[in-house]
Amino acid sequence: MAFSGILSEADISAALKSTEAKDSFNYKSFFAKSGLSSKSLGEVKKVFEILDQDKSGYIEEEELKLFLKNFRADARELTDSETKNFLSAGDSDGDGKIGVDEFQALVKA
Repeated sequence: MAFSGILSEADISAALKSTEAKDSFNYKSFFAKSGLSSKSLGEVKKVFEILDQDKSGYIEEEELKLFLKNFRADARELTDSETKNFLSAGDSDGDGKIGVDEFQALVKA
């Protein structure tokens, strides 16, 4: 698993279970339940690097849509409204994508 050594499988399962219904995704709740919000900035950066699938240095809207699938392949995609809310929460400089510093700030908020 991509997140082994950073997040526990049990915490990931609990976080994903809380997002099964469409439009139920809440990034703050997900970060807390998965254990990510209690991790060091270095560990959060490692998670960012996994989520940044095209290795552009940013998590763009298409990558955010697939956010949950990074944690487990059978997880659902985020809805358009969930994706847009997640992006607007994390995109503090308004460039339409989330950089590593923005992601760290969002996780620790």
